Amino acid sequence: MTAQTCPRQHRDNTMDSLALELSLYTVKAVFILDNDGNRLLSKYYDPELYPSMKEQRSFEKNVFNKTHKADNEIAFLEGMTIVYKSSIDLFFYVVGSAQENELMLMAVLNCLFESLSQILRKNVERRCLLDNMDGVFLVVDEIIDGGVILESDPQQVLEKVNYRADDNPLTEQSVAQVLQSAKEQIKWSILK
Repeated sequence: MTAQTCPRQHRDNTMDSLALELSLYTVKAVFILDNDGNRLLSKYYDPELYPSMKEQRSFEKNVFNKTHKADNEIAFLEGMTIVYKSSIDLFFYVVGSAQENELMLMAVLNCLFESLSQILRKNVERRCLLDNMDGVFLVVDEIIDGGVILESDPQQVLEKVNYRADDNPLTEQSVAQVLQSAKEQIKWSILK
């Protein structure tokens, strides 16, 4: 009997150690830079990763310098896995740990890009992005919350931010609805 329990116990210990290594906190940062490497939007979800603004900007500059002329979609820098995409005069980045699944990060990047493409009416460029920054932040917040991936389907994201391609850009009412929905979700998560 001990011969049977020993391998099972070893397997259970291995499963426990794998469970400890896995985390829902997949995304470490998201940022959008212009074609000069200037920050237009950034959200860092791991407070220990780059705690100061100076460290964040330095990291973004290093990432931009490594990626802005490359045709790849994935980069590894400073112990981070970075997936990225460019469009006209914008660069979109999603950052995860070195062990993170690139496909998961790419799903987030594609969802972000497609959602913004719809909101910006397929005009994904700097001026349009800056004119619709409130919607951009809402999209990012619907996709990622505290580093946890909430959504990877652009249509679901657009529905949650109450946007339809034939409507005007986000209204104050739809922003208020999203904020109210977020408050309700937080309230229920605290009460659980």
